[in-house]
Amino acid sequence: MGTDTVPWRDTRKPLWPLALLVPVLPFVAWSLWHATGGGWAWWLTPAIVFGVIPVVDLLIGDDRENPPEEAVPALQADGYYRWLTYLYLPAQYAALVLCCAVWTHGGLSWAAAAGLVATVGVVDGIAINTAHELGHKREKAERWLSKIALAPTGYGHFYVEHNRGHHTRVATPEDPASARLGESFWAFWPRTVVGSLRSAWRLETSRFRLRGRSPWTHRNDILNAWVMTLVLYAVLAIAFGPGVLVFLALQAVVGFSLLEVVNYLEHYGLARQRTAAGRYEKVDPRHSWNSDRTVTNVFLFQLQRHSDHHANPLRRYQTLRSFDASPQLPAGYATMVVAALLPPVWRRVMDHRVLAHYGGELELANVHPPARERLRRRGRGSVAPGPLSPAVPAPDPARAPRRDAPIRRSAGG
Repeated sequence: MGTDTVPWRDTRKPLWPLALLVPVLPFVAWSLWHATGGGWAWWLTPAIVFGVIPVVDLLIGDDRENPPEEAVPALQADGYYRWLTYLYLPAQYAALVLCCAVWTHGGLSWAAAAGLVATVGVVDGIAINTAHELGHKREKAERWLSKIALAPTGYGHFYVEHNRGHHTRVATPEDPASARLGESFWAFWPRTVVGSLRSAWRLETSRFRLRGRSPWTHRNDILNAWVMTLVLYAVLAIAFGPGVLVFLALQAVVGFSLLEVVNYLEHYGLARQRTAAGRYEKVDPRHSWNSDRTVTNVFLFQLQRHSDHHANPLRRYQTLRSFDASPQLPAGYATMVVAALLPPVWRRVMDHRVLAHYGGELELANVHPPARERLRRRGRGSVAPGPLSPAVPAPDPARAPRRDAPIRRSAGG
């Protein structure tokens, strides 16, 4: 008598809607503020994202399960998962309108106003992750939704630079979004903000000039994304008065800075090597820092399974896999973002991990030139374990992803 095979099920399927909690938190904060009059309520969202979630992440731990390849086509086609990304946008915009109204009419203290800015900045910064998921897809509707999610932060050029710039140059010194070993976030921030903007404009204008056309057209993906921001800000200024523009500018800086601190930690110090032909080797799981922390992966649509995303950018978040060959962060993104803002803490936690990944060979890493001598003086002593966990041994690039799922590269990777 044969035994029927039990079909694989996504055990986290009931948890994915938790990703929509972030844009709901401003409404919870408003209710508490309205009920108590306490300006502290406006710090609820950043406190939960960067305080509560890391603790819960630590308590629950990792989930390294991968979907079997035979289940992937059905998972990819399941509309449930994509509708969760769509629903983030109306919640994001509703939170933005609510907080614009509070800014204009609330009579907030400086501390409460700062909390309000931080709240909307976190919501719109995490919305860039939703835009990231949508912007990689072939469907036109999802690509336009990506630009709509980017509009509140004015970061529409990310749509161009991430897909056509970062994915091509990732883990090389030429990529403004790949942080270098020894480079602090505060040094990385101006380099990536300015460099990504320049790169996006160069990529998009080149696309038109190669066809003999002017880039000054509504078909320019940067210009039409920026027009969305201008229209949004104009409508909000008409509705709430020109004073709201200060609030919009401040929350935009917080939002896109949150994106950039995530960029900072995703490829810190990792480098693709030159081949005998002088070209960079292909992107593989060794070139992205990963984390299998369950809670943050749910809240960020599995952005932390970043190696598979770079190998297969068209693969939807619910099907991304964990790789044995990927270097692992000692904690989830929510924790590592806080560490990245404190350079001494970050260096203590991460520099030895980068060197361990390369067997102590500094020249194999993507090194920040001003930090090279300092790192060289430390030498192999930098490979010593840090405070959070033992050093990670250098991975074998030939190892397969967990559960022996094959790595497939798709167009645009």
